[in-house]
Amino acid sequence: MPEQRRLEVRKTYKLFINGAFPRSESGRTYVVTDAKGQFTANAAKASRKDARDAVAAARKAFGGWSGRTAYNRGQILYRVAEMLEGRRAQFVDELRAVGGSKVQAAAEVDAAIDRWVWYAGWADKLASVLGSANAVAGPFFNFSTPEPTGVVAAVAPDSPLLGLVSVVAPAIVSGNTCVVVASEPAPLPAITLAEVLATSDLPAGVINILTGARAELAPWLASHMDVNAIDLTGAGGDASLVQSLEEAAAENLKRVLRPGNDDWTAEPGTARMTAFLETKTVWHPVGV
Repeated sequence: MPEQRRLEVRKTYKLFINGAFPRSESGRTYVVTDAKGQFTANAAKASRKDARDAVAAARKAFGGWSGRTAYNRGQILYRVAEMLEGRRAQFVDELRAVGGSKVQAAAEVDAAIDRWVWYAGWADKLASVLGSANAVAGPFFNFSTPEPTGVVAAVAPDSPLLGLVSVVAPAIVSGNTCVVVASEPAPLPAITLAEVLATSDLPAGVINILTGARAELAPWLASHMDVNAIDLTGAGGDASLVQSLEEAAAENLKRVLRPGNDDWTAEPGTARMTAFLETKTVWHPVGV
């Protein structure tokens, strides 16, 4: 029997919004290539409407997620790390396609998994470390406690897995919900992460992942009146874009985390967690 040629089934990935995988309402896609310029897949090119839907999903999820105990949030983040470990080989293959050796790719995947575990461990410690009982003159107790800001938008860096995890995990560990614009040239690790999240214990809407042009999506998120904070890390290569995003964010007094010279392999510290926290101070009379 003569050998028959067959057409390769080319993958077209979708967005991740509210725990589901919708197509972009615009119907647009763009081609993702590997380090050699060869076709890898098609990725959805999200629109303004998709960004609005993602913000609505994050807002809907905020009350339930922030209302969970810190210990439970830590358990859920740890479960995500467990599932990342189970798909380690797939992440390694995707990072190798972006460029670099197998050893380098494996090291980045391991670092990303370890970082999820690290942030999971912080979930039930933030209140103790950042809160305080304040000395006051009078018959009162005075307590300061950290609380989540709300919906956090993030422009992810082009470190497609470790950088993405380093942006998203600290935003949600304290009870915020997140809308993230994935790396534009290398979105596949973010899409695979979405598949992990969809089958983990993470409630729908806590993390929403958009793929597409960051210069198109970020301004809509920066100007959205129901977004409480924005992380501009991934926009750092375009000074004019950063400035325009900061100006748009000022319209509703968003918290803004400006891009810096981040070394994603370094110890993360607590700065990305504290950037999206508010401090609530409560006065309570001393009972007799």
